[in-house]
Amino acid sequence: MAYDERGLVPGIAQDWRTGEVLTLAYMNAEALARTRETGEIHFYSRSRAELWHKGATSGNTQRVRAIRYDCDGDALVALVEPAGPACHTGERTCFHRGELEPQAPYEVLPGLERTVASRAAERPAGSYTATLLDDPELAGAKVQEEAEEVVRAVREESDERVAEEAADVLYHLTVMLAGRQLTLADAERVLDGRRGR
Repeated sequence: MAYDERGLVPGIAQDWRTGEVLTLAYMNAEALARTRETGEIHFYSRSRAELWHKGATSGNTQRVRAIRYDCDGDALVALVEPAGPACHTGERTCFHRGELEPQAPYEVLPGLERTVASRAAERPAGSYTATLLDDPELAGAKVQEEAEEVVRAVREESDERVAEEAADVLYHLTVMLAGRQLTLADAERVLDGRRGR
């Protein structure tokens, strides 16, 4: 690593599954070594001038899946599996302020999955999502129906209608997967394994 004059490099924690940026903090050589040794992210607190094990107090640790360096070796990204909110405020990410709408495309599906998980946990009355979760056959039938509709839209309708029908497929597929305690990431792992075929 190419540490700066203070012996630090910026370290970005990014959600392994969703790609969402969670935190920007700094690491020194000791923090990077402890991260590698423990498999959980450690930073260097500039304000306290000490090593900082993310989640040691809150329990919101971040298990490291991979570390990537930029082309100059003076910054890194740690791909992590967070055990809870990344931000000390309780927000999922430290980047929860500013221009949040519209969501970036990569934020939409993880947000949908969190909403579906919330409906699965709370089962609010009148929730279409909860109805689908309670009836796997209905969820499967809706995925089939929406897939047929997107195919028809491709043949006969505008690009806008194709996108709308594709969104319906993704929503229903997300719910159906959640009913089996699976996520879109499970399907993405399968696709990753098929690369090069």
